Amino acid sequence: MPKAIRIREVGGPEVLRLEDVAVGEPGEGEARVRHAAVGVNYVDTYHRTGFYKAPLPTGLGVEASGVVEAVGKGVSHVRPGDRVGYAGGPPGAYAEFRVVAADRLLKLPPEITDQAAAAGLLKGLTVWMLVRRVHRVEPGETVLFHAAAGGVGLLAMQWLRALGARVIATAGSDEKASLARAHGADEVIVYTREDFTRRARELTGGAGVPVVYDSVGRATFEGSLDSLRQGGLMVSYGNASGPVPPFDIAQLAAKGSLFLTRPTLFNYTAKRSDLEEGARELFRMMASGKVKVGAPRTWPLAHAAEAHRELEGRKTTGSLVLLP
Repeated sequence: MPKAIRIREVGGPEVLRLEDVAVGEPGEGEARVRHAAVGVNYVDTYHRTGFYKAPLPTGLGVEASGVVEAVGKGVSHVRPGDRVGYAGGPPGAYAEFRVVAADRLLKLPPEITDQAAAAGLLKGLTVWMLVRRVHRVEPGETVLFHAAAGGVGLLAMQWLRALGARVIATAGSDEKASLARAHGADEVIVYTREDFTRRARELTGGAGVPVVYDSVGRATFEGSLDSLRQGGLMVSYGNASGPVPPFDIAQLAAKGSLFLTRPTLFNYTAKRSDLEEGARELFRMMASGKVKVGAPRTWPLAHAAEAHRELEGRKTTGSLVLLP
């Protein structure tokens, strides 16, 4: 019987359980996919801990690659035998097989491997959303990007370099700082020993940056606002250090008529046309070599809890993948 990781209660990595699951035939507008690789992302920990609410019991994971085994009525853009990937939607990707909404499936080009798709599709589409849609970065523009050595960060460093941006990045150690530089960061601030707000101001002649991309959350939120120039944009897209507490919206005026947004990839790819546009741009960047996903760190599906411990312990760089 097919296996999948399920949770019956929220909590730490220990709540992840490998269970037998029934996988039926796809209904109208659906497809059944045999997974080859499954992406591990920080959003998975939000579902596991209950920060993002989901009815229990539930599966985990929102990203995978594999092969279409069967399609339901009305599905024509993919067929059995097609290599596909998907990112987003309801959790449940930590599984050997899965029935999914077919309109979320993207055909994979031959040059994109299964592991590269599972490691890079969600993160790569997130970078596309951040630098092409939420704030369209222009050549010569300066940006501040937190967690630059993480999975999203390393892809962002490369994409921003290809766009001709000047990137001020933050990282938690000298090793991670070197990795961020190697992937395209112009300046890297090791935030564990240096005030990133003060340094970002120094690097911009006191003016501040036009945009901050912040997936860290609680620990960096105030400093990120203080790093912005007048009228700058704070893009808060994650909570690795914990959720941002409630704050007085008048601070945005006091700190320079700032803008604040909390984007999600689901909203930016809700329309099939937007999903396809983002995927085309991502696959083009990957095929050109301008954005390289790199070999992900892998675990067997049954060891998903170990992958979560590594991810939450900030012991990882790059991408993590489970192999069914």
